[in-house]
This record gives sequence, structure tokens and C-alpha cells, in this order.
Amino acid sequence: MAGAVPAVAGRCSVTAAQDGASKSEIAYRHLRQQIVERTLAPGARLVLEQIARELDMSVVPVREAIRRLEAEGYVSYQRNVGAQVASIDPDQYLNSMEALALLEGFATASGARLISAAELDRARAINQELKRKAEQGDARAYTELNREFHRALCGASANAHLLGLLEREWSRLDLIRRSSFALVPERYAESFAEHEALLRLVACGAAESTVEQFAREHTLRTARAAVASLQATAEEEEQ
Repeated sequence: MAGAVPAVAGRCSVTAAQDGASKSEIAYRHLRQQIVERTLAPGARLVLEQIARELDMSVVPVREAIRRLEAEGYVSYQRNVGAQVASIDPDQYLNSMEALALLEGFATASGARLISAAELDRARAINQELKRKAEQGDARAYTELNREFHRALCGASANAHLLGLLEREWSRLDLIRRSSFALVPERYAESFAEHEALLRLVACGAAESTVEQFAREHTLRTARAAVASLQATAEEEEQ
């Protein structure tokens, strides 16, 4: 049975004035960060009273934060257990990543004809840093840089609404994205090589449809590999 939320050293006293945020917002940020960084692993129980003591607040804002996290898919409720960190469901994961692939593909293609030489150079530099993080096996840093790489390419798009959708999806899918490369470390080198190929397509002025399809498939390759890993793990646990 999964344990309760691990205690942090000392009490994390907060006030409504901190960063101009409400106590509910502070509790939300605190829990979300711990979940995304896997300090709280999937299946970990979230005990309201314990979290409230750690954050030096009542259970009311903690309950509100957990409800918000549940709505975003970070937390689930189980009978006789209560709130716990949600596990990654392979089907939901693939559905989310398919939607993200569509957004990233279109944004990359629409920005390809507008991207400046300086922006393209920045994307190249980020990809070289990605290679170094891949060699170190640093999934967290790799995932953050991977987002920056795609932001550099997608950000050239003139469609502000599309970019807003992408930012929201990137934020919403933090947990999934950070898990992807940890689940399938072989994707490090493959992803770097695909980035290089994508950069060449953009630099040589390839057709938007070609860029879009390549960018979309790039994201889907990681998603499919991660789903296969999740399904294999689930099958092992059932045996």
C-alpha cells in the first residue's frame, strides 16, 4: 500500500502575502511541484491534516488545492484510501500526447517560414545542450530543455492563440513529459537526432506540410515508446 505524503524538514510556514498568492494557490504550487518532480510518487497518499501542518495553514486551502490538482489529472480519489497521486494511464497519456503532437506540429510548421537566423541558432544551441544532458542521463533537465527547444521553434509562429494553447498544454502535461524520457531513456539519442533533422528541414525551407508531419511524428515516437513501457510495466505487475 502506498505511503502517505513524506514529511518535509521543518514546517513550511506560508502566508497569503507570499508572492501575492492565496494559501490555496501556495498549497497547489507546493503539491504540484512535488508531484511533477516525483518527490511524491504515483500512489502516494495525500493526507490533508499532515500537509496543512507542514504548510502551517488550515485544511481548507489544502483541500481546494487537491481538488484543483484532481481536475488537472495529478490526483485521484480511491474508496477507503482518499486522495493520492495519480498514476499515468497509458490510454490517457497517448490521447494527451497525440493532441500535443498536433499543436506542436502545426506551430513548428507555421513558424518555420518566419523564424529568424538568431532564433534558429538558439534552437541549435539548445539541442547541443540537450545532447550533454542525454549523456548525463538527466531526465528532468532534458525534459525542461526539450520544451525550450520546441518553444524556440514554435515561438516563431504568428498565431498567438495557438502559442497560448501550447503553453497551457506544456504546463498541464508536465508530469507526463517528465516521465517520458525516464521511462524510455533510449529516446534521448533518438530525440536529439530527430531535432537535428527538424532543424535542417526548417533551415532549408522545406514545405510546411513536410515540417509539420516530421514535428508531429517526432512527438508521437516518444509517446508510443513511453506507452509501450507503461504497458509492459503494468503486465509485469499483474503477474
